Amino acid sequence: MRSIRFGILTISDRTSRGERPDASGPALEEAVKGHGWQVVKKAIVPDDLIEIQQVLIAWGDAAEVDILLTTGGTGFSPRDVTPEATLGAVERLAPGLAEAMRLASLRVTPHAMLSRAVAGIRKQTLIINLPGSPRGALENFESIVEVLPHAVDLLTSAPSAEAGHGKQPSAN
Repeated sequence: MRSIRFGILTISDRTSRGERPDASGPALEEAVKGHGWQVVKKAIVPDDLIEIQQVLIAWGDAAEVDILLTTGGTGFSPRDVTPEATLGAVERLAPGLAEAMRLASLRVTPHAMLSRAVAGIRKQTLIINLPGSPRGALENFESIVEVLPHAVDLLTSAPSAEAGHGKQPSAN
C-alpha cells in the first residue's frame, strides 16, 4: 500500500492565540496514521483569508504533501473564510468530495447543509476543507477516505491509477 503524505492546517482564531487547545488537528492526525499514512506538515493559523491562502499555496507548491486537510472556518460566521481562501488557492475544483461529505453528514445532522466546505487541486496536492469540530472533521474525513488513494494516484499519474477505473468501491 502506498503511503500518502498529509498536511493538516487548523484554522482558528482562539487556537492560534493559545486560548484553546487544538482538538481537531490531533484527531485528524490520529485518523490519518490509523490508515497507515503519514502527517508531514502541521500548522495552526487564525481565521485570516490571506494567511490561510498563503499556507495553502506554499504547501501545494512545495509538493511535500499529497493531501492537505484544513479543519475549521467552513461555517456561516463572518470570520469563517476557509472556503474563500481555498478557492483562491486551488487551480481546479473537486466538488464531488465536498458533496459526498455533506451527504454523509446529512445522515447525522441537518446542520450539515450549513457547511460551506470545498475541495480542490493545486498542482499535485488535493486540498480538502473539513469542519472545525473533532467529531465533524473525523466524520467528514472517514466519508471520503476510501477514494483518497485513487485520487492521489490520479494526481501523480501513477501507473496504478488506470487500474481503479470502473472498479466499484466496497460497501461500508
